[in-house]
Amino acid sequence: MSNLPPPGRAEVIDWLSGLGQRPAGTERIDSMELAWLVHQVEQRYGVELPDEQLERMTTIDAAVAVLAEVLPSHV
Repeated sequence: MSNLPPPGRAEVIDWLSGLGQRPAGTERIDSMELAWLVHQVEQRYGVELPDEQLERMTTIDAAVAVLAEVLPSHV
């Protein structure tokens, strides 16, 4: 477990850029990006995200909101 705060929008975008160049202004998260984002969260926070949360993570803002909900309970 980690004492890190949940990631914000800039951090999520930074993590997604680890997969390669994203077009500016792209809000939607595709399946490969979601898998990468989940991997980043699991590595940094030591938590596994439930499937019902993953289904909600379709955009950057939605991902930030879900992570803010899920991670405080694990810190």
